[in-house]
Amino acid sequence: MPASSEGPATAGRLQNTEPPENTEPPATAEPPENTEPPATAEPPATAEPPATAEPPARAERAVILPKHLHARPAGLIAQAAARYPQTTIEIVADGRRADARSILAVMALGAVAGSEVLVRTAGAQADGATATVVAILTAAED
Repeated sequence: MPASSEGPATAGRLQNTEPPENTEPPATAEPPENTEPPATAEPPATAEPPATAEPPARAERAVILPKHLHARPAGLIAQAAARYPQTTIEIVADGRRADARSILAVMALGAVAGSEVLVRTAGAQADGATATVVAILTAAED
């Protein structure tokens, strides 16, 4: 074996100093001419309501309490309010407001027999919610 000027690590390897025969870059796949997205059965959903949507219904009614607004009627009001999830129900007494869905907030109003209470509702079922809460507030004591 002839002596080589290369070190022992490169002695057994062949070195190719000629450029490869094919110097063209590899062919890339071209996208098809029709690049439209596939059709879907449903149109894309929009977050905005239609322009013809009516504003939410509102109702307001004042009642004079025949009894104190304590735990039992406050619980009944909260249960009734839960049946109207698309409606905001508020009770106002002596300038204080309470969300009708909260028993504690309704009781914290401190409304007593003979005081005036205002029931305000807004939403899809405002009239029905108002009538239900007013019926509970004006019902005779059990």
